[in-house]
Amino acid sequence: MIVVSLLAGVIFGPLARLVLPGKQNISLGWTILGGGIGAFIGGLIAHFAGVKDTNGPDWIQYLIQIVCAAIVIAVIAARKPRSA
Repeated sequence: MIVVSLLAGVIFGPLARLVLPGKQNISLGWTILGGGIGAFIGGLIAHFAGVKDTNGPDWIQYLIQIVCAAIVIAVIAARKPRSA
């Protein structure tokens, strides 16, 4: 599940940055890592919330993962010092 979450971070990280307002001064690596962490946390939340596996795409789980990725990326961007 961790490897899948990190792979999902490649997609969910940039998507999460698109939904965040303003500019985030973080690198692509931090974006992918934050997206992976958010995807992992979102997957756990979806699992414990009872989002069932369907025969097609799990849109509710993906939405939860993107929201979690956006939160993680916002926290990372807020904690990273701004370069001059």
